[in-house]
This record gives sequence, C-alpha cells and structure tokens, in this order.
Amino acid sequence: MSDHDLRQRFEMLKGVEHHKNELILELLSRVDRLDDAYQQMALDHQRETQFNRDGQLRERKLQDELRKIKSFMNRDPFILVLIDGDGMIFEDNLIHKGEIGGKEAAADLWNGIKDHVHDRLPDITSDCKIVTRIYANMKGLSDVCWKAGLVDKPTLVEEFYRGFTGSKVLFDFVDVGPGKDRADEKITELFKLHLSNFHCQHIFFGCSHDNGYARLLEQYTEPLITDRITLLEGVPFEKELYAMKTKYSTVKLENIFRSAKINVYNQPLYPASQALPPYLLHSSNDTAASHVHNGYQSPYQPMMGTSTPSPAPSNPSTMNPKAPTWASAATSAVQTVSPPATPTPAASTLASSTDIPRNRIGQRIDPPTVYDKDEVDRVRKMKLCNVYFLRGDCGYDPCTHSHSKKLSKSEMAALRTVARMVPCRQGTTCDDPKCMYGHRCPVSVTGRKDCLFGDNCKFERDLHGLDLNVVRTTKIGKK
Repeated sequence: MSDHDLRQRFEMLKGVEHHKNELILELLSRVDRLDDAYQQMALDHQRETQFNRDGQLRERKLQDELRKIKSFMNRDPFILVLIDGDGMIFEDNLIHKGEIGGKEAAADLWNGIKDHVHDRLPDITSDCKIVTRIYANMKGLSDVCWKAGLVDKPTLVEEFYRGFTGSKVLFDFVDVGPGKDRADEKITELFKLHLSNFHCQHIFFGCSHDNGYARLLEQYTEPLITDRITLLEGVPFEKELYAMKTKYSTVKLENIFRSAKINVYNQPLYPASQALPPYLLHSSNDTAASHVHNGYQSPYQPMMGTSTPSPAPSNPSTMNPKAPTWASAATSAVQTVSPPATPTPAASTLASSTDIPRNRIGQRIDPPTVYDKDEVDRVRKMKLCNVYFLRGDCGYDPCTHSHSKKLSKSEMAALRTVARMVPCRQGTTCDDPKCMYGHRCPVSVTGRKDCLFGDNCKFERDLHGLDLNVVRTTKIGKK
C-alpha cells in the first residue's frame, strides 16, 4: 500500500470522525433543549396544580359563604300588607265594635292573606310572617266615620285601631296627622323600600280608591317585580288602577273592607223631643219643610227662604252636642228660613218622572229628599242593590247586593238618599230622568265653591254653590 493510499484512507477517517462528532454535539444540544422544556413543563404543571388546589379551596369557601347567605336570606321571611287607611276602610260592623272590632279585623285580615298565599302563591313558605302597616289621618278618619253615622263617637275609631294594633305584634296603624298626601308619601317610600328587600316575599297593596298610586305602579314592568305585588280591592278600582289589573294580580277580601266609599250625610238638627218651628211642618209643598223629617235635617239639603228671618233657637245647647260644626251650620241656615207664601217652583214642576228640574243657567237641580236618619242607617246596612230598586235594570250578573227585599215607601226614600250621596259622572248636564246619583254637593251653599268637607268632598268644585231656584224643567222621553 502506497503512502498516497494511506493518506487517502486517513482523510476518509477524519471525515467520518467529524460527522460523528457533529452528530454527538447535535444530540447533546437536543437533549439540553428537551431537558429545559421538561423543566418548564414541570413548573407549569406544578403551578396549574397549585392553582387548581387554590381554586378548589376558594370554591369551597364561596359555597360555604353562599350557603350562609341563603340561610340568612331565608331567615324571617315576611309578607308586607301596605294599606292607605284614608280610603281602604274596614267594614262598618267591625268599626262599630271599637277595640273588639279592631281585633276581629286584624284576625280576619291575617286569615284572608294567609289563605290567599296558600292558594295562589305556593312558592312562599307557610312560616312566612305577615307585616301590616296602615297609614291614615286618625282625626280626619274618625270625624268622617262619625258624621257618616258609622260610630256613635269619634273615639270609637281610635279604639278600633288600638285593638287592631294591639292584637298582633306586626300589625300597626300609623297616624300621619292632617295634611294632603301625607299618607301617600309615606306609603310610596315604604313600598319602594320593601320592593328591593330580599326578606320581603310579597307585597299586598291596598290602594284601590286612589288613582295617584297608578304613577307609582306604572314604573314597574318586569315580571320579576310585578309578580311580587298583589293589589287589594276595597272600593272598586279607580279608572287608571283598573287598567293595571292585566299586569298585577288583584284580590278582594270579602267582609273585611268596605266596598263603597263613605257618604257623610244627615246629622240631627233638633232632638226628637224638641218641637220644630210650625212653618217647617206647614205643608208638603214647602221647600224648607221638605228637607225635614222626624226631627232631622239633612246637611246636604240647605233650607231656602226669601223673606224675613225667623228667630234662632233660644237655647243653642239643645243642638246635637256630638256635631258642633254641623249644628253651627244648621243654626245659620235656620236663621234665614221663613214660611213661603206660595209653593216653590220645584214643588210644582216635579209631577212627571221624566221632568228634570233646572235652574236659570240650565244646571240640573236635585229635588229635596224626605227621610229619617235612623231609617237611612238601617237601610244602608241591608246591602240593597241601588240600581235594581231605584232604576229597575240591574245589569250585574251575579249581583253582590240584594234584589229580594220588598221595600216600604220609607225604605225607598232612604235608599234614594243613600244613592244621592254618590256624584253623578255627568254632573249638572245629566239628562237621564232615572238617574239616582247626586248632581250637586248636598252641603254646599249657593254662591260658594267650597263646603265643610273641604278637599275631602267627593263632589267636584263646579258642583258646589249652585243656584237652587228651579225655573224650568226638561222633559225627557223614558229611557
């Protein structure tokens, strides 16, 4: 073998060694990279493991806190019964019993709410408490109930609500005192406060008499909120509230709240033992006399006269001591009465039931009514259907008031008086000869646009101060 061959073979071996070393270096570099990647993945895995462990501990802690919060939220659940007591007034027979009636009313209300919740709101637990708040002007309410003849003395209403408040720990009557919208403002704020209170499961809202609450209720449209509200019905829902019955649930608790607004009507002017002035009993055609019957004068029918004033009673103390404001008003009226020489226009123009008496500017004038106060009180408690007996065309089926009684002449007169205390929607323009409602405020004085009831009067301002002299009649065909 020549030197050239040996060198050639050596060069070949050198190339092989070079390639082998390069391979080894490349393998070692790759091992280093894989080791680094492994170490990084190991760290990542360790971090993820720690994160998962921390997450599990955090989740367990949050679940424990959630259980505690749910337990707290479910503790002491309650239902709020929120009532505007100026318009949602309890039944007469309950108020008349005073403190005992208040306790009965609280028990009836509690049972009524409990039964409704059981029947209609199954998601509310049976141990849910019932919190009741009634807001009203105690003095104003007492005076109205007294003047309406519901109670013998104003303090009986205070006794009633004292019994109501004392009968159950969570039942309260709150006297807001005199002032416009005081009860409304307090009720509105309390309503909003409890609507977002998670302890409050449901709100029963007694406001059917006042359209003003429609502004409050129309703010809420979400079913999540509206489903938590039920409107209590006492008197029929006013127009704007009635329109919301499609959005809110409603309930009428029978025999608890009055279904009709209070009508404040006649108070005694003379005690039964005191003789009336002769000219007041002179003739059935005498306008002044026709306002008086059995020793009572309706304060809604001011006496009219045009000639020399007659002397006032010599002993003012014989007036009704329970109604000084009515007595003073009546005394003033008596001082202007004199025996009319001839029958008044009203007496001579009411021969036909289709004749509607009107004054010189065409306003409808209600004819005077003759009735007995005790008879009115008795008839009012009979729950008669005014529409059926006075118009003969009741369209309610079924009707909640009686059609079956056979009424005497005095009972019919008393029923007409009760119906007259409700304002006619058509006012003085009404041309329905069978209309049984009132077309003027019965206690207003000619020429004055106010009356002793002030802002509480149900009759509009333009139904006050009418000229009561009938100068013509409008004959309407029978309807």
